Amino acid sequence: MKRKIKILEMVNFSAGICGVWTRVKEESIRLVRKGYDVRVFSSNFIKGSDKLASLEEQTEGLKITRFPATKLGGESYMYWKGGERKVLKALESFKPDLIISHSYRHTHSVIASKIAKKLGIKSFLVTHAPFANTSRTSLSRWYIQLFHDPFIGKSTLKRFDKIIAITKWELPYLSKLGVPKDKIVYIPNGIPEEFFSQKSAREENKILFLGRISPIKNLEVLIEAISLIKDKKIELEIVGPAEEDYLKKLKNLISELKLTNRIKFTGPVFNLKEKIAKIDSSKIFILPSKREAMPQALIESMARRKIVIASSNPGALDLISNGKNGFIFENGNIQDLAEKIDFALSKSHNDIKKKALESVKQFSWNKVIDKLDSIIKKEVRFS
Repeated sequence: MKRKIKILEMVNFSAGICGVWTRVKEESIRLVRKGYDVRVFSSNFIKGSDKLASLEEQTEGLKITRFPATKLGGESYMYWKGGERKVLKALESFKPDLIISHSYRHTHSVIASKIAKKLGIKSFLVTHAPFANTSRTSLSRWYIQLFHDPFIGKSTLKRFDKIIAITKWELPYLSKLGVPKDKIVYIPNGIPEEFFSQKSAREENKILFLGRISPIKNLEVLIEAISLIKDKKIELEIVGPAEEDYLKKLKNLISELKLTNRIKFTGPVFNLKEKIAKIDSSKIFILPSKREAMPQALIESMARRKIVIASSNPGALDLISNGKNGFIFENGNIQDLAEKIDFALSKSHNDIKKKALESVKQFSWNKVIDKLDSIIKKEVRFS
């Protein structure tokens, strides 16, 4: 009987609300179902919390080992205590054939690349689209541009056998860092098959935003655009976890614009069927973000045949061809957004809805995991 290929997945977080962990967990569980032996290493921090997760956990056939860590800046940049030595020690009872590390510019990915070379095994890096991050301080941007990427970044990327980009807009950045084209593979984040198969719920006279309620989402632009549109009866529902100071600011703006009766906030929706029903209940989904890497809620809304309108950020431009499968407005331009909403509401746009669905079928988790499975089998060979 042929033995299972053993895969180690390395990621900053394996607990809490974290987009990267959402991918890693789904990817790992589906690889287990395909017959791989998968283990996850991460820090013991819980994303979005000051609490710590247990050092060992077993879930859906997946074993998770967590390491105490020290934060080096921000919430996600950290160093696992003991570093390379501690990780190698933990691998004595699990000898992987492949390491898949998640997130470029993170210390655990540097460790992953070095360990793979020491063990003589294959390694993949999933980038998670860090190149459009405009929220960093000027000091950290200087460090990245002048020191990290030209030196640490380039040498780390060379050690990996495959670089997996989750978006197409990353490809020029990776090329600039010296990554050969034949080393790069495009494998996006997936969405559950239910987004393509669940029966449609009733549509209401409503516009929807679904995501984190935080400054990077630029929700002031959306709220002010609502005050300008022709339809004075349509409502806006803003759904997601909120940063309290920002939420207060938005509520004050809503009050100033006399939109209290037309805009409501709803907490995060975690149940998949409820989330799909929430998307279905809207006529339009709008994403006004200052920046996005790979906007999951946008893809999910397109899968539900919604008219989508998004700002001209890299993640949205990767997905939307303006006027064909959705609409793009100039980032931060309130008037442009209002005009796009008016046009979207002016008729049914069934052709755009159909093309929106067709354009995102590639993001079904079944298709995503099949592509990863194929690459693993080509790269990892043993007797």
